[in-house]
Amino acid sequence: MITVNKEGILLTKTNLDFENEGVLNPAVMREGDSVHLFYRAVQQGNHSTIGYCRLDGPLTVAERYDKPILIPEFDFESQGVEDARIVKIDNEYYMTYTAYDGINAQGALAVSTDMKKFEKHGIIVPPFSYVEFVYLLETAERVNSKYYRNHKFYYQQKDIKIEKKTLMWDKDLIFFPRRINGKLYFLHRIRPGIQLAAINDIKELTKEFWKNYCMTLKNHILMDPCLNKFESKYIGGGCPPVETEHGWLLIYHGVEETDTGLIYSACAALLKLDDPSVVLARLPYPLFSPENEWEQKGDVSNVVFPTGTALFGDTLYIYYGAADVQIACASLNLSELLKELLLNKTQNEK
Repeated sequence: MITVNKEGILLTKTNLDFENEGVLNPAVMREGDSVHLFYRAVQQGNHSTIGYCRLDGPLTVAERYDKPILIPEFDFESQGVEDARIVKIDNEYYMTYTAYDGINAQGALAVSTDMKKFEKHGIIVPPFSYVEFVYLLETAERVNSKYYRNHKFYYQQKDIKIEKKTLMWDKDLIFFPRRINGKLYFLHRIRPGIQLAAINDIKELTKEFWKNYCMTLKNHILMDPCLNKFESKYIGGGCPPVETEHGWLLIYHGVEETDTGLIYSACAALLKLDDPSVVLARLPYPLFSPENEWEQKGDVSNVVFPTGTALFGDTLYIYYGAADVQIACASLNLSELLKELLLNKTQNEK
């Protein structure tokens, strides 16, 4: 078992209007001794923006803005910009986030050269309704049956009617932090698994691209939920992959359904460096789970939701949303984690 140190709570909500309901799920970028956090800030009424703070070292808050750095500007994100992740590729910062309009939640992209001003590129995930998605799946090789069983999620929430066009939720959009064999790779999440895509340029992500992708979905599923109960309900991307000598370290989240509700845990896998579609290893137990009161009680109880990391020496700091209301950090020895993963090698799950 890996020793994980819970470092405690880093950020809590304030009285400022844009973050008076909660702060959670930060994108993380380390540069020098500074760690930049782009966190989801929730205003009363469940309207989200992206706030910013800077840490000196992994744990000390040195600066925090009193207004958001990224706000809703378009109809597709009118209810919120949520759960950002960030990487640096070719001297540009790629910030992905979930755009939410009150009904639809889909992955979007914004790009910056300085982490201050971001140019939005809009939604870049499949532009299909759930019904359209299932229709495309019918022409594909059979996949996990749970991909066909999400109708209740889409059509029995709130006042959504089945005849109303509701776009398929595709969240946890996360780029790898460099090109691999000249291509941009990214993860995304159509329940219940994690999918992987590779492109030469963002402009390729057209409706026709996604149509062909969904018709061959089995080829693009990186991982599906395993039989272990801690991720038996569904899984999703967490932190941007961390490059190591043994492969890409992927910290993701797994969800277990219990009689008292869902439990979100942090999980770990290892992907092949030159071909991240190959899953080399997968930890057979949670990396860490909700244990403390501030992880077990909140806006959404029993949640640890990892979204970013910073490496200092051989210590990996993992930043996460705790019970959907505050931001916390956990740390571990990277070499020990890699050693443990290599003891749990698996066949490629494609």
